[in-house]
Amino acid sequence: FRATRDEQHLTRGRANTLRLALSGQLGAEGLTAEAVREAMDLCVGCKGCKRECPTGVDMARMKIEVLHHYHRQHGYSWKDKLIAHLPHYAPYARRIAALLNARNRNPWLANLGERWFGFSALRSLPIWRSRTFLADAAAERVARQTAEVVLFADTFNNYFEAENLRAATRVLEAAGYAVHVARSTVGRRPLCCGRTFLSVGMVEEARLEARRTVDALAHYAALGIPIVGLEPSCLLTLRDEYLALELGPDAELVARQAMLFEEFLAREFDAGRLKMTWASIPEKRVLVHGHCHQKAFDAMSAVERVLRWIPDLKVEHIQSSCCGMAGAFGYEAKHYDVSMAMAEAALLPAVRKADPGTLIVADGTSCRHQIADGADREARHVAQILALALP
Repeated sequence: FRATRDEQHLTRGRANTLRLALSGQLGAEGLTAEAVREAMDLCVGCKGCKRECPTGVDMARMKIEVLHHYHRQHGYSWKDKLIAHLPHYAPYARRIAALLNARNRNPWLANLGERWFGFSALRSLPIWRSRTFLADAAAERVARQTAEVVLFADTFNNYFEAENLRAATRVLEAAGYAVHVARSTVGRRPLCCGRTFLSVGMVEEARLEARRTVDALAHYAALGIPIVGLEPSCLLTLRDEYLALELGPDAELVARQAMLFEEFLAREFDAGRLKMTWASIPEKRVLVHGHCHQKAFDAMSAVERVLRWIPDLKVEHIQSSCCGMAGAFGYEAKHYDVSMAMAEAALLPAVRKADPGTLIVADGTSCRHQIADGADREARHVAQILALALP
């Protein structure tokens, strides 16, 4: 709404459109009506309404349901299929990383990709890594220790920013925890939360991914071992959408044990189990941008808190709303202008004003990409900053 100033893009406007559809006032098409699709098109799934609305409305979940019904009737585009099935083709795509990454260096390929698939030629796409985190990580530690965690390596960090997972592992091991890396109990394909399927309304496919992940994590959860993740949209899917998908008691058990990296560290500190000393780093100021789902689940305080453990580091919060990328939303050509308008509302100006010696922290992979594209600055996951401060 801040970008378009159109009433239909308020939560209230979308709710009214849904009410009209469900009451039959938009015709026999109901949720598959074009008016409903248009009202939901610019919902970025930030979940802000879930926390801020007095009635706790979850428009992000409603959008998933609308997309499910709409695409079941109208079919899926190639763009939708590429977004949704990323976890399935990623193990093969990484083998031709150099070829796929050429798209960002070749305007002709970028324009072709926009014409064929709808991804904006003005956007860079995530950089594939031929060497992933899971390719090097051990699945289990040989000896069980008193302090253990299981690391959930999400699709985005594994294939595009493996350094974040490596940094988190270094920090956790330096703190004395044995880090188990979760892997599927069925097949060799890495685990995925199913978020990419949910983003286009493929609910049944998301349920299959979720079941696969729950089956792999349930035995850790049953032992009381914390499940730690880095990507907010992925880890918090385990705490939210998994319960809505009605996966049974195991999913509820996993949800209770799932927490973000910084949430885990803050909890362990409060319990007196985290006793670490931190070294100073050359940078003395950090700007923190919060992922929408971190804000919706009240998880931002943990990010800023753990950063303040680093001596002499001044931590400041960027007063911003959604960065505008929102997963695949900002990569789409039809959404590019709105995406950039959202970023320019507060985030990008704040980043541009920061001097070169200021660190930028953003835990969301999409947030980091928006900052890189829009302000030409590198944003880092909090795990990388803490790894820099290890003695």
